[in-house]
Amino acid sequence: MNTTAHVTAATDAETTAAAWDSAAQGWDRHSGLIRAWLEPATAAMLDAVRLAPGQSVLDLAAGAGDQTLDIARRVGPTGQVLAVDISEAILRLAAEKVRAAGLTQVRFAHADAQALGPEVNSFDAVVCRLGLMFCQQPLLALRQAHAALVAGGRFSALVFAGPKQNPCIAATMAIALRHAGVTARDPATPGGLLSLGNPHLLGTLMTQAGFDEIEVRALSAPFRTPRCEDYVEFVRGAGSPVIELLKPLPAAARESAWQDITEQLRSFATPHGWVGPNELLLCAGRRAGHSSSFDGKRQGSIGAGSS
Repeated sequence: MNTTAHVTAATDAETTAAAWDSAAQGWDRHSGLIRAWLEPATAAMLDAVRLAPGQSVLDLAAGAGDQTLDIARRVGPTGQVLAVDISEAILRLAAEKVRAAGLTQVRFAHADAQALGPEVNSFDAVVCRLGLMFCQQPLLALRQAHAALVAGGRFSALVFAGPKQNPCIAATMAIALRHAGVTARDPATPGGLLSLGNPHLLGTLMTQAGFDEIEVRALSAPFRTPRCEDYVEFVRGAGSPVIELLKPLPAAARESAWQDITEQLRSFATPHGWVGPNELLLCAGRRAGHSSSFDGKRQGSIGAGSS
C-alpha cells in the first residue's frame, strides 16, 4: 500500500471507529430488540461454520457482543473466542456482557477487520455479523479472515441484501441524505449499509479471497416492534450511518428529518404491530486443505485483553 492510500485507510478507520463509539450505548441499550430481530439469522450463521465444543473462533466486528455469547456457549468452556471490533467503546460493553454471563473463554481486542495482521491465525472458524459491508475494502477483510483460519477452517458472515429487499433501510437513508443535502450514492459504494447486497458480488469476493465451498443465500429477517416509533427510536440510537448523516444539522432540522422518516415508515404498520421487511445474505466458505483434529491447545492470537 502506498503512503497516500495508507493514510486514507487509517483516516477511514478512525472515522468509522469514532462513529461506532458514539453509537455504542444506543446499540447496547437496544440489545434485546436486536437479539429478537437477528436470533434466527445468527443461528444460521453459526451453523454454517459447524461450531463444536473445544473450537477456537474469531468474531470479527463483534459489536456489543450478542452473538459472541452464542459463540462462547457453542464452543463451551474448552473452546476459545476472540472478539474484535474497531470501536473500543462497543467492545467494553461486550466485555461487560461476557463477564455478567460468567464466560471465561472469551478475549477481546481492538482491531480493524481489514488490518488484523499475520499474528491473528489458527482459528477453526471466523464469523462476522453485519460488519463486513461497512469495510471500505471488503475483499481485504475477507482475505484477512481467510488468513486467520486453519486449513479446512470455515468462515460465515451476514450482510444486508439490496435496497429492494430492505425498503425501510433504503427509505430511511434516502430521507436522511435529502435532509442532509448530500447527493445519493450508488448503494453498492463500498462501506455502505447495502454495499454487499448483490449475491453475485459477494460470491465473487469470496472466491477472490481464496475460499472454496462457497454458499450465498438470502434469509428473511423482518424487524418487529409494537409501533413505528419504536423502530425509529432504535435507528436514532444505534443506526450509526443515519446518525452521522444528520449529526451536522441544527437540532430543529435534525428533528424534522426524524419526523419525516417516521411518517414514511408508518406504511409498514400492521394490525399486529409494525413489521419492517428486511433481508440478509448469509455467505459461507472454507479455507482449502485438510484440518487437523483439534487438540484442545491451539488458539488464535492477537495482542488482546481478557474479558
